[in-house]
Amino acid sequence: MQGKTLLLTGSLVAALGLSGAVNAEELRLITWGGYAPDEVVAQFEKETGIDVKITLSNNEDMISKLRATGGAGFDLAQPSQDRIVGVQRQFNIYKPIDYSKINTDQLQPSMVKATQESTALNGKSYGVPSVWGTSGLIVHASVADTVTDYTDLCDPAVAGKVSYRLKRPTLIGFAFALGMDPFAAYSDRDEYQSIMAKVEGALIDCKDNVKTYWTGGDQLLSLLRTGEVTAAMAWDAGGWKLNAENADIRFVAPESGALGWIDTFAIPRRSENEEAAYQWINFVMQPEIAAKITNASGNFTASKGADEFVRAELRDAYRVSFNDDAINNIKWYPPVPPGLETMEGQVLDRVQAAN
Repeated sequence: MQGKTLLLTGSLVAALGLSGAVNAEELRLITWGGYAPDEVVAQFEKETGIDVKITLSNNEDMISKLRATGGAGFDLAQPSQDRIVGVQRQFNIYKPIDYSKINTDQLQPSMVKATQESTALNGKSYGVPSVWGTSGLIVHASVADTVTDYTDLCDPAVAGKVSYRLKRPTLIGFAFALGMDPFAAYSDRDEYQSIMAKVEGALIDCKDNVKTYWTGGDQLLSLLRTGEVTAAMAWDAGGWKLNAENADIRFVAPESGALGWIDTFAIPRRSENEEAAYQWINFVMQPEIAAKITNASGNFTASKGADEFVRAELRDAYRVSFNDDAINNIKWYPPVPPGLETMEGQVLDRVQAAN
C-alpha cells in the first residue's frame, strides 16, 4: 500500500499547488531517443509529483541491462513488440500487463490487438503499444498510379529508377504483394521455404529494374531528392521528410499492407514503482501529449486522434499515407521463430549473386 499512498499524496499535493511538500517518487524509464521529450517529462513531473529518470537505449541494450539484473533497475521499458516473448521465455525479465490499469479508449484498437497477440505468453500479454512505424513505398507523383504495391517496383515503367534494400522486410513485403501470408507460415518451415522460393524468383526477375540496393537512409533520400530514383521501398518517416521538401514525393501504404513495427511499454519484473509506470503510460498516450512525442521523434504513436495535434506538415503527410483502412491493413511483425532469419539470409545472398 505504500506505493499507492505516495501516489495519492502526490496527486493531492499537485492539486493543492503544494509541490515540494513531500518527497517525490521516481520513475526509472529506459527508452528510445525522442520518446520522452523534456517538455513531456516536465509536465508529467508537475502534474504527478513523480520524478522521471531517463536512460536512452535500444532493443539489445534493454535486454542486456534487464537480463543482467533479473528485471531490476528500471520501472518501465520500451522494447519492440517482436523482442519480448522470446526474451521473456528465456530470461523472465518482465511481468504481465494489467490491462485494467490501461486507458485503452485512447489507443488504436488494431494496435492494442496486435501488441497483445505478439507479446502473449502462457495466456498473458506483456506489452502495451506506444510508438509505431512502417515500411512501405516512397513514390514520386509521376509514377504514383503505377507503383501501388511492392511488386510494382518491378514494372517496366519504372525500370532503372527503383531502389530497395536486400533485407528481410523486402522479402516479407514481396510475399504479401504476391498474395501469400509469410507471417501465417512462421510455424511451418516447409511452407515458409516455399514462400521464400517464390519471392526469390520474383526478386531475381526484378534485378534489371533496380538502380541500386540502398544500404543507408541518407543514401536513399539523396537518390529520391535528385530524381535518380522515383520509387522505393522504405520507411514512412523518410517519406514524410521528403514530402516536407517536395510535395511530389510521398509515402504510400501499399495495397497489400504496410509492414509495421511497434515499440511497446513493458514493465520489468522487479519494477519498484509499477503504479507510476501505469501513470506514465496513460499520461503520454493522451492525444495532445502523444503528439509531442511524434513531433520529437518523427514517428506516430498508438494514441487515437493524436494526429490532430501534430505539427501541420507532418500531420498532413501522415493523413495522405494512412486512412483508417490503411492502418487496419498494416501487417505487424510477429516474433521471428529460430532459424527463419538464417533461411532468409540465404535467399538474399542468392538474389545478390544472381546475374
